[in-house]
Amino acid sequence: MRASPIRRRPRAHAEISATWPVRRATRRAKIWGVSANECPTGQQQTGTHDSAFLKACRREPVPHTPVWFMRQAGRSLPEYRKVREGIAMLDSCMRPDLVTEITLQPVRRHQVDAAIYFSDIVVPLKAIGIDLDIKPGVGPVVENPIRTRADLAQLRALEPGDVPYVTEAIGMLVRELGATPLIGFAGAPFTLASYLVEGGPSRNHERTKALMYGDPQLWADLLDRLADITAAFLKVQIEAGASAVQLFDSWVGALSPADYRRSVMPASAKVFRAVEGLGVPRIHFGVGTGELLGLMGEAGADVVGVDWRVPMDEAARRVGPGKALQGNIDPAVLFAPREAVETKAREVLDAATGLDGHIFNLGHGVLPSTDPDALTRLVEYVHTQTAR
Repeated sequence: MRASPIRRRPRAHAEISATWPVRRATRRAKIWGVSANECPTGQQQTGTHDSAFLKACRREPVPHTPVWFMRQAGRSLPEYRKVREGIAMLDSCMRPDLVTEITLQPVRRHQVDAAIYFSDIVVPLKAIGIDLDIKPGVGPVVENPIRTRADLAQLRALEPGDVPYVTEAIGMLVRELGATPLIGFAGAPFTLASYLVEGGPSRNHERTKALMYGDPQLWADLLDRLADITAAFLKVQIEAGASAVQLFDSWVGALSPADYRRSVMPASAKVFRAVEGLGVPRIHFGVGTGELLGLMGEAGADVVGVDWRVPMDEAARRVGPGKALQGNIDPAVLFAPREAVETKAREVLDAATGLDGHIFNLGHGVLPSTDPDALTRLVEYVHTQTAR
């Protein structure tokens, strides 16, 4: 018997507005691993605390395996392309009305179990004055790369007043989303450092690794500053109402476990420690990180994201007990016929059988030319197959 897709309706604005000050106050003080009766007041009143997504993050029993997709708010959606037409990426990230609409689009269309805040990992760098832009077809390009100790002066502390549009957009989203959790996110120190040192995207990260190996102290100081900036950016999102946060380390798969432990893990761990007591689960994800999964969990995340290269049961063995896992179907599978997609999804679910906490996701972001209907069908399939 097929289970009906979960339908969510945003709560009335007046109802949410009345609870908003309480929600913000309680988030600062409460730890997320509590019983339903002890959960932060804001989570009780919006219903996010008992959502399948947050229960899975806490490794609690769930009514079905929750589903969301990295880059679910993006170019695969025609409605996204329409509202973004003629508007630069960074400009889009600084318009609360546009951020709200784009973030909500996949929730409306796919009935995913969580929304993820629409932004870009370089937004906090732009906010503190780094001269950068996101070039279409290229990615982030930094005008003045950071390669010397004198260059570190470009990296001042991030203050909440630097990103008022983030606070405003998340406030709007929480009111619209009601019981659907909102995931905030930031780029991890290593990935941000790679953009800053290379001056843009890099296949081999030559300059980044040269700095890491050639001047370990400068490298450590660079990542330490980026850890502070990243933590401050996540705190803004949490205090504005985000129900969880994800640290994206897009390029960290380029490192060996030894290099990660010695030169990167301390900065990532600093970020996780900084938000540990703010009442939300912390997710850690990187691409090509099969050999780093245990260390990524050790860095302090509550949930470890897994790309498609490692089966979920093997990932669980590498990460060890006490962590939920997220993943991990290959994004390219969505271009195959429906039956093939469902077969691969079933393989992921079977490999995750018995895990304490599994969030179904892709092993990386949604590819731009993905058929949106394939995503909708995948959500329905996972919900139906895992209904309890």
